Amino acid sequence: MARAPEPLAGIGVVEIGTGVSVRYCARLFAQLGASVISVREVRDVVAPEYAAWLDARKTAAESVAAALASFANDDIERRLVICGQDRADVASAQAALEGADGAPPLLAITWFDPRGPYADWRANDPIIQAMSGIAYSFGPVEGPPTLAQGYAAQVVAGVTAFDAALAALMGERAPRRIEVSVFEASLCFTEPGAVGAVAFGWEARRLGVNRYSPTCPNNIYRAADGYIGVTALTYPQWTALCGLIDRPELASDPRFGNSLLRLAIADEVDAILAAAIAQRPTSFWVENGDALRIPITPASPPRELPQHPHWRRRRSFAPVQDGVQGPTLPFRFVFEGETKARPPGGPSGPLEGVRVADFSMGWAGPLACRYLADLGADVLKIESSVRPDWWRGLDHAPGADLTPLEQPRNFMCVNRNKRGLDLDLADPEDLAAAKAVVRVSDVVLDNQGPGVMAKLGLGPRDQRALNPAVVSIAMPPFGRDGPLSGLRAYGSTVEQASGMPFVNGCAAWPPTQQHVAYGDPVAGLYGAAAALVGLYGRERLGGADVDLCQVECLFQLGASGILAEHALGGPYPRAGSRRPDMAPCCVARCAGEAESWLAVAAGGDEAWHALARAIGRVDLADDPALATLAGRKAREDEIEAAVAAWAAGQDARTAGETLQAAGVPASAVIPTHELFPDPQLQECGYWALQFRAYIDDHFTPQAPFRYDGERPPVVRPAPVIGEHTDEVLAELGIARRTA
Repeated sequence: MARAPEPLAGIGVVEIGTGVSVRYCARLFAQLGASVISVREVRDVVAPEYAAWLDARKTAAESVAAALASFANDDIERRLVICGQDRADVASAQAALEGADGAPPLLAITWFDPRGPYADWRANDPIIQAMSGIAYSFGPVEGPPTLAQGYAAQVVAGVTAFDAALAALMGERAPRRIEVSVFEASLCFTEPGAVGAVAFGWEARRLGVNRYSPTCPNNIYRAADGYIGVTALTYPQWTALCGLIDRPELASDPRFGNSLLRLAIADEVDAILAAAIAQRPTSFWVENGDALRIPITPASPPRELPQHPHWRRRRSFAPVQDGVQGPTLPFRFVFEGETKARPPGGPSGPLEGVRVADFSMGWAGPLACRYLADLGADVLKIESSVRPDWWRGLDHAPGADLTPLEQPRNFMCVNRNKRGLDLDLADPEDLAAAKAVVRVSDVVLDNQGPGVMAKLGLGPRDQRALNPAVVSIAMPPFGRDGPLSGLRAYGSTVEQASGMPFVNGCAAWPPTQQHVAYGDPVAGLYGAAAALVGLYGRERLGGADVDLCQVECLFQLGASGILAEHALGGPYPRAGSRRPDMAPCCVARCAGEAESWLAVAAGGDEAWHALARAIGRVDLADDPALATLAGRKAREDEIEAAVAAWAAGQDARTAGETLQAAGVPASAVIPTHELFPDPQLQECGYWALQFRAYIDDHFTPQAPFRYDGERPPVVRPAPVIGEHTDEVLAELGIARRTA
């Protein structure tokens, strides 16, 4: 088999720290061809198979100085030091670099931005879930909210840090310090809901297991020989699904007339679908769903994923150690075009001078392009008043008033810093204008349905003919090739296919999703990464064709569960919020309103003793049987009851602050609508105030990274439809279009 290209060859990375964010960020560099040297203590906080996956293709050194000295050769043209995640680790790394000649940029990953009141708080993945809004809506209606398994928060921060760092390494003048916080990076899942809550007064609600507004059905059902995931949001999808289950009369029943009406009677909807789906095998539902354009996917447990024909065809998994299989990277690069120098950068960011043609809609693709815009690229968002971005609204009729399309805050959240063009790609004149944009673009990104761009004459080969140096990125949910490559999908479908629902939740629950569209923002982060890798490698390898698979992006977040199931040789032990590496890890009800909850995740002996003393249970702190994790796991019920008894008399936020002051990872479980006033986010200036036609002032999130202490500027609000059409076409020398 031909050796994969190494677009990041020539980058030397020193990795300092044991945190998953640091190690995963460095893993991305290593897997893409950079030379990565680890400098850390010989101890680990993760399972051996997961450590082997994180650290593949890295070497070790005894000191930072020794690692940097090994990069003193002509083959290394860029250097970077990655450190974290505690502030003490960052300070130690900074001290090691002081006085070094030509010290490389320092990428500091911390749990929280050190400028805010949470600077010294203790955190881990469960606590970040509780604080970022994602845990609040996950679980049964009556509670408690549920904490998911794995290291998703840290992996998300790792790829966010990778994006920020690789962009910084493009030009000759990199910043001295790059900062990323795990907390802010994790807000990618909930920031649209937070700004919507400010604008419209929305409040988060927990609707039940596999119940998320506004989509119904959005669930995982048992088929005759396994499980399938089903999402039917639009009326055509629901109508087709009713026909597929031989219940066509449901399509005309007004009680099921739209997704929100179905959500109100979700028990009835699920009962109907469960009874029908159980009668036939997975292959029937997937094949016929594909034919009818219904988002239906096989839903497999993690241990079965590497053997599924689709993922075997795509080589989505590879051996890690002792026969255990782990996920490969979620993108495939083919470098076959003309070379072009890397962007030199400028005052607006490291991607100043880069032009991006954004043909994407919804969440995943637009978020990828927003990150590129934050980094200084000129992003041209291409949509039309005939077929607007569906995140503006699902039910727009051609020729109708456009005002409702200019109201949705989720659209504004992921499209700020872009210029907007109104180009109807079904119109020959507009299609010609779109091709003119491709000719002058460095990156073209789309997340259209399978085959759509090719039918328009804008597929990757067409793009290369128009512009041989372009980096073409397509984001199909299941990738471009393989038996499932044509399946329709939402972000929910991507999660259903990822294996993660078999790891999260309680044993008695069906496979369980933790978000209405979990796959979307994750794919956006990797879409930005793919563009940056393509731009960096283009100087040496030429323009690139990139196949980015959204489900494989979630394999990255679910890797610990996939590896664990392989190591166990059986199902992951689903135990709600409890985790194998912590005790206690739980959510307890607090005083006041029923929806007031405290999350506690004591991951080590020191945190356990601090917790027991803080809740007034010195007897538990001094109990020798509880001195070890194994001892505490054996008595989890008793320990969680003690936490619950203490929390019942506490205000949730005050309780979290009290435990943090004692050195315990803990926090109130924050609903999405309380993220905007969060003291940390306010103090650190995370929310940007913007002004825009139709709505005047509104808030959007800022980038979750800083260069030399400053966030990238928020230059412009999301465009109204066609706002910059004439401006951009004039720049391209195209005469003003006729009406």
